[in-house]
Amino acid sequence: MGTRYFLVGFLILLVLRFGAQGAHVPQQDEASSPALLTQVQESLLGYWDTAKAAAHKLYKKTYLPTVDEKIRDIYSKSTAAVTTYAGIITDQVFSMLSGED
Repeated sequence: MGTRYFLVGFLILLVLRFGAQGAHVPQQDEASSPALLTQVQESLLGYWDTAKAAAHKLYKKTYLPTVDEKIRDIYSKSTAAVTTYAGIITDQVFSMLSGED
């Protein structure tokens, strides 16, 4: 049972992470096969929507308020930790590039 909740939590975190960001598509030159790029984009977005719908169905099917609260707490703590460490790494890179000791 523990693995099932972990999997549900992981899928929810993925949906929240990428759903909040939206689909980021880098801009390409119009001259480089627009038809192929459009097909690839539509295919990837279709897969993404299918995975998102499946994760949402699984979430609704196994919804437990205590688990939901724990998942939200874990998500907020993990994003805070990632933000902190990203800031530290950014400061280190800037200090190395600027030559400060």
